[in-house]
Amino acid sequence: MNIYELNDQELIKAYLSGNESALAELLSRHQRKVFTSIYVFVRDHSLAEDIFQDTFVKVIESLRAGKYSEEGKFLPWILRISHNLCIDYYRKVKRSPKMATADSYDIFNLIKFSDTNGEEMMMKDQTIDRVRQLIESLPDEQKEVVILRHYAELSFKEIADITKVSINTALGRMRYALINMRKTVEENQIAL
Repeated sequence: MNIYELNDQELIKAYLSGNESALAELLSRHQRKVFTSIYVFVRDHSLAEDIFQDTFVKVIESLRAGKYSEEGKFLPWILRISHNLCIDYYRKVKRSPKMATADSYDIFNLIKFSDTNGEEMMMKDQTIDRVRQLIESLPDEQKEVVILRHYAELSFKEIADITKVSINTALGRMRYALINMRKTVEENQIAL
């Protein structure tokens, strides 16, 4: 069977049986979501890369040691590991995570657009800037949910697991974020 057709559980079994390409497929399949969720917490590209690497080292060590037992829940398991490593980092440096945008790297740079002409690109850049400003104006808890949902493409269950809140709380934060953004657009007559 083609390795790309295997589900996560089958890839794990293949990797544990000695198939290194199965691990490469697992990493490739989930790297964007994992990296984005880390970046949301640390807001520093270099630090996010370090924690991302540490996450997959820990995943490999856990798989080899037979510590993975969450059949069918591989992505939430990785996200929990990465979240815990982020928390450990902040405990180590004795500061709490910030949601402010870093100047050196921007989560919005992950957005891919099809080829367009210069005017369309300029309009899209302006729209991204306006949306960024709207998101930055949100309270941290709402901002986190918006970024995890729309830019990391996580489900509300995954967001709830990462942020350690109920699904209803995650949904509520998204609802209030959208209400707040809509209110800001209307009050300031912002064109998107």
